[in-house]
Amino acid sequence: MSSKLFLTATIIALTSSLIAINHEFLHRPPVVEKLSGGHVHRREWEALPLEGAVGPESFAFDPLARGPYAGISDGRIVKWEQHESRWINFSYASQKSNNKHYSYPVTMPSKKLLSTAIPLLLSTLAIFIFSSETSNSEPLSNAKARKLEEVPIEGAFGPESLAFDSLGEGPYTSLSDGRIIKWQGSKKGWTDFAAASADRDGCGGPHDHHQTEHLIIGRPLGFFDETRGDLYIADAYMGLLRVGPQGGLATKIVTHAQGIPLRFTNSLDIDQSSGAIYFTDSSSQYQRRHYLSVVLSGDRSGRLMKYDPASKQVEVLVSNLAFPNGVALSKDGCSILLAETTSCRILRYWIKTSKAGTLEVFAHLRGFPDNIKRSPRGRYWVGIHSKREKLSELLFSYPWTGNVLLKLPFDMITKLQSTLSRYRGGGFAVRLGENGDVLEVFEDDDGNRLKSVSEIMEKDGRLWIGSVNLPFAGRCKI
Repeated sequence: MSSKLFLTATIIALTSSLIAINHEFLHRPPVVEKLSGGHVHRREWEALPLEGAVGPESFAFDPLARGPYAGISDGRIVKWEQHESRWINFSYASQKSNNKHYSYPVTMPSKKLLSTAIPLLLSTLAIFIFSSETSNSEPLSNAKARKLEEVPIEGAFGPESLAFDSLGEGPYTSLSDGRIIKWQGSKKGWTDFAAASADRDGCGGPHDHHQTEHLIIGRPLGFFDETRGDLYIADAYMGLLRVGPQGGLATKIVTHAQGIPLRFTNSLDIDQSSGAIYFTDSSSQYQRRHYLSVVLSGDRSGRLMKYDPASKQVEVLVSNLAFPNGVALSKDGCSILLAETTSCRILRYWIKTSKAGTLEVFAHLRGFPDNIKRSPRGRYWVGIHSKREKLSELLFSYPWTGNVLLKLPFDMITKLQSTLSRYRGGGFAVRLGENGDVLEVFEDDDGNRLKSVSEIMEKDGRLWIGSVNLPFAGRCKI
């Protein structure tokens, strides 16, 4: 370890210790002061924040002593669920308030928790600094650096998924503000094609990635039915949607499966011969904006499902998955490849042959997989959000570290992740063979512009590259 790194670690350790000591000093138990006319008790109080709204002006309890209930600035009436330590929606002052806000955990750190968590966060940052220096120096085998061309997107970011229609036009891509846009060539650029929701108040403008995680405005990923020309959308907040060939507002077709709401609809693929749609719900417990919680908690409530447009029935094929993400139907239609992000692996689910109904490990990866697309040259492209650094190994080796981080406020977690991501190595993609072996590795030419790769779409000798947090789509020649 170099002297510079040793000095950095020492400073961080001393600083974290001082913060912990200072925090305890400033938060001593309450005292009672005697004043003329009686006693005044100085009491500690706990804040129960309402993210996205203000003004709990009045409180009430129901006849069973449940609550309190509170009216807030956005027209909602919320109820405090004591056993879950969170606010939930109870009623609305107007119809416009409905469906714009969702419940989420609300916890405030105790003094003991903060005195433990702050040093932990600083130590985590130190570990991240050391790990990124060693991990990023390890070369990826079969890596091919390509000259990347940026295709800018004005006023939005996050072209996470890409698709071409049956006429070969496009690509179409989904954005952070709930729109789906179509590429019309260099002269016309991008044009609006569809929207996941009619209610997009506050969605416009150049929000950054973490700002939009607070907006429930739709986060669509789509694929075309080549027979009918319909675009099917797996929307993170709205469920499974459909848009006609002419575009416009999407229609909801699936919002529940086996009585359980779709909380984090993620990706889909279509069997073009039967019309069946295979899609994932990454978690039954957390929404997309809490995706870090899915990973840190080790949540295994994700599902792989099948929707039959003819019968309009949904079948749950696999449950208890750890952040199921991208899906891709095999060329022969006998199996489905499924990215399990938390475990950094690709699974194969058999839908035909004697193995039908069974699940097996297809490949282990050196990073967190996102979407999967079949390559016209054969095999599969897998977008890798980021490498699995030593920091990740630490969190997964010691689950208590993730549990401590989960007790911190949501804003603190996202800000920490945003800070660390600036120092994270770039994303990449791999092309896998039929046996799960790595045939090819994609990286951009300077290794720094693509902080994450969500998807690779191969078309007409070009690779189109999607990302969850960049204001452009990438493309390059094969």
